[in-house]
Amino acid sequence: MPQATSNAKESIAWGTNIVGGVTPNKDGEHLGLPLLPSVRRAMAELNPDVTGIYVAAHQASTAIEDAIEAEVPLIVAVAEHIPIHDLLRIHSMLNTQSKCRLVGPNSPGIISAIGKCRVGFQPLACFSPGRIGIVAKSGTLSYEAVASTTRAGLGQSLCIGMGGDVLAGTNFVDALKVFEKDEDTEGIILIGEIGGTAELDAAEWIKDYNRRASNPKPITALVVGINAAPGRVSGHAGAFISPGEPDALAKSKALADAGVALVNHPAKFGSAMKNLLGQSVQAKAKPVRTGAAQSRSLHTTKRLRPSRVNHNNLAMQTRTLHIRENFAFDLLREKGLNASKYSGQGRPRLLAIAVDRIARSPCVIASLDTEGHQSYSKTGKFPFDYRNGISNEQILNIADHLKLAESAKASLPKLIHGLIDLYNQKEAFLLETKFVEQLGDLRITGARFGFDDAAFRSSKRQGDIHALRRLEDEDPTEAEAEKDGIVYIKLKGSGNIGTLVNGAGLAMNTVDALADAGGKAANFLDTGGKATSETVKRSFQVILQDKRVKVIFVNIFGGLTLGDMIANGVLLAFKELEMRLPVVVRIRGTNEVEGQKIIAESGLPLFAYQDFEEAAAKAIELAKQ
Repeated sequence: MPQATSNAKESIAWGTNIVGGVTPNKDGEHLGLPLLPSVRRAMAELNPDVTGIYVAAHQASTAIEDAIEAEVPLIVAVAEHIPIHDLLRIHSMLNTQSKCRLVGPNSPGIISAIGKCRVGFQPLACFSPGRIGIVAKSGTLSYEAVASTTRAGLGQSLCIGMGGDVLAGTNFVDALKVFEKDEDTEGIILIGEIGGTAELDAAEWIKDYNRRASNPKPITALVVGINAAPGRVSGHAGAFISPGEPDALAKSKALADAGVALVNHPAKFGSAMKNLLGQSVQAKAKPVRTGAAQSRSLHTTKRLRPSRVNHNNLAMQTRTLHIRENFAFDLLREKGLNASKYSGQGRPRLLAIAVDRIARSPCVIASLDTEGHQSYSKTGKFPFDYRNGISNEQILNIADHLKLAESAKASLPKLIHGLIDLYNQKEAFLLETKFVEQLGDLRITGARFGFDDAAFRSSKRQGDIHALRRLEDEDPTEAEAEKDGIVYIKLKGSGNIGTLVNGAGLAMNTVDALADAGGKAANFLDTGGKATSETVKRSFQVILQDKRVKVIFVNIFGGLTLGDMIANGVLLAFKELEMRLPVVVRIRGTNEVEGQKIIAESGLPLFAYQDFEEAAAKAIELAKQ
């Protein structure tokens, strides 16, 4: 396809040793390189070290499976919203072999500024050879971190896009192990977000690393989504909190306790890392750094303020396709399960089928607490293989964890197997139930079901389930924005700053950083990583429907998005929408100078900035007026 060809040309110019390409049923030559009809033939004839999967989500899983069967050592998948059950099947395959590693999906890829190798779609103008290793869930936030370390004169050694998918093939610990051994990497940047426990696992690894290393490499980090809307998916496929998972504050605290220096905006990474590297040189006799000391020197304490959201908000988590409870009861009864409203006696328990992001498999989640007050660390999680199912021994362990009476234990296998069958057959994302013991049987009294909308959107599977969606249950503005590819979430409360951002991670961080500065965002809005002038105009229309908004804050980092194009989109919105609200525009990255000039010379009530904190301060000032 044209995009892949353009990407290959850029990568070759960057210095990447591309040895050929694969297009099904085609044989010949392209860009002066061999073009082969299958990955297996490419592996046999070209012997590549890595393959980049540049196909759409509905075809990506087949391409990844082909690469696994051909035993390509490293597989980089960039597509977002690959159906979750396709990925569960892929990881079940990966767990049975040792030849292949997967990076992604929903990853910008991997890139070495020193070795001049690029597999992905990173904006090359930001990168410079240097000393810092970066691993991130968010592409846009990683580009901001890259630009910050470039401006600081540090550059980058290796950048790994973990990606924002639910089932990332390579996680933070995998990347940290690479950076530990990489002689070119002197400092490490980690960028996380809500969803999963990868940041907690990274914190545990870092604690051990700081204990055993004679001169550990300094690490600084950012975790976004502190102010994310509970129960909503914040742009990335994996940016939501499942039952039993920690929130962003818990992740930040774990990293700080492990000796990691926290920042609250990616533009601060350059100066933070410069400071840490200076400390490391001056204090080699005392290599272990405490989280408290680093937080005082590099980070405001209010970022680690007490959480306002339950860590284990069991009753709130949804994905885009969430059905009414009565529809869920109907599906359960079709499986022969006892499900209905109930006002009688009995201790309620929680039983859910969800995704274990670390095991990269489905799991049963069991809890005696159904109200979300129990610590995520005490929730029982029982992962099982996607293709082979759950074992009888695991079911017995679940029964013990739930403290079921002996008379009710015999009913548990039917309930669990019924939920798993429904989970697999209908490509569910989360099946959460509440049940009580009743005369030796188990009666489901509450159900909250989420299904993988990607299965329908990309592959037109599960049409019957998708037909259960009821738009009248959703915010009409959010549903309207979705048609234009815009992810818009109206935040509850008294927020009066409308936010317009490109990239899910950056959008979450914008809401968080505004809160740190004393402002309140009215919404989360991700235009997408490839925003256009028309998308920007449409985003303004969406934001203006919220009467609370007093000022609009446009925060753009031009990676793939061009700063001048965004600026023209802002001007287009002003002219066509007859804007009356002031707009603060912060543009960095690709074509930032051109974009800032367009805004500054427009003659409109627009305020252009490079620095995020200056822009945020202006937006907050205008919102108060």
